[in-house]
Amino acid sequence: MTLRAPDFAGEITALFAERGAALTDIAIIQPADPFLDMAGEDLRRRIFLTESETGANLCLRPEFTIPVCRDHIEKRAETPRRYAYLGEVFRQQREGGAEFFQAGIEDLGEGDRATADARSLADAHALLARVLPGAPLRGTLGDQTVFEAVLAALGLPRGWQKRLTRAFGSQKLLQAALDDLANPQGAGSLPRAVAGLVARGDAESLAAHVATVMEETGLSPSAGRTPQDIARRLIEKAELRSVRLTDEAMAALKSFVALRAPFTEAGKRLAGFAADNGLVLDEALEGFDARAARIAEQGLPLDMLTYDAGFGRPLDYYTGFIFEIGADGGAQPLVGGGRYDRLLTLLGAAMPIPGVGFSVWLDRVAALREARI
Repeated sequence: MTLRAPDFAGEITALFAERGAALTDIAIIQPADPFLDMAGEDLRRRIFLTESETGANLCLRPEFTIPVCRDHIEKRAETPRRYAYLGEVFRQQREGGAEFFQAGIEDLGEGDRATADARSLADAHALLARVLPGAPLRGTLGDQTVFEAVLAALGLPRGWQKRLTRAFGSQKLLQAALDDLANPQGAGSLPRAVAGLVARGDAESLAAHVATVMEETGLSPSAGRTPQDIARRLIEKAELRSVRLTDEAMAALKSFVALRAPFTEAGKRLAGFAADNGLVLDEALEGFDARAARIAEQGLPLDMLTYDAGFGRPLDYYTGFIFEIGADGGAQPLVGGGRYDRLLTLLGAAMPIPGVGFSVWLDRVAALREARI
């Protein structure tokens, strides 16, 4: 490692021990494919890639959640189990260095999701309160499960539900998807051979054609989407162009993503939204209220928390509760986390394993500590 751990690392590891999270050691060199497949477009562009002698895709560890889950699966560890980590991650950033320290806890296998979500939020807050004593903090909470329930209740086709869910967490992508949904565009200027395969829905032949073009132009699938991904997306886009949402449904969807409320009022506001728009969201709202009750039991200062219905995280593996915590008035979050129930199955677990966790940007914490001295 080229960086030295922050001088407050001991305070963090002490908190891990108090919270019953075992510190784990994760290799810096990781297989790249899980990140390329599941980590989201933004992170994929910033990964440092290389190859092994056998041609396998490798990368420097860009985050900890996927490696911790892979390690858990490979060791066939029992659940529930709580893993803690503190170490370097490596990825290109718009600001700051390309290597920096993160710390966090991954909570795997806890069947009581509401309790695990609340505990994850409380752990993250406790860590920041430990290393930034007296600092005013603000938290934003979102819930992808509620967003998906709204999409289903509005009667959107499955393809549109998937596209909007993938865009959840990126204001730019979500707005582009909503614009397309409101005003479907034509097929565009696809080459004749491609347009014919898309029109027939021939994914296998289209993927083969894309692979040939990529090979001829020197593009490597390891640098982004595979030919199969590209073919699937082209066909999916063609199918989506045939759908237009009603004005009433579009208004409801835009109203939902604009909904913001103090945490203590969020459940009531969501129930009111559902009633006003004639949507049945009972199951999603029951889960939301159960988690809210568990959060209230954690002893957190609830007035620091805001629910934002349009808040998500642009990583493909998040599935439900999503949160971030930052310093009051700060431009960047100090903590980001959430639930990822599908991730371990996608990584090869024989049985579904629920998971929730968070990461702390220790370089940002260190900068705040220095500024307060």
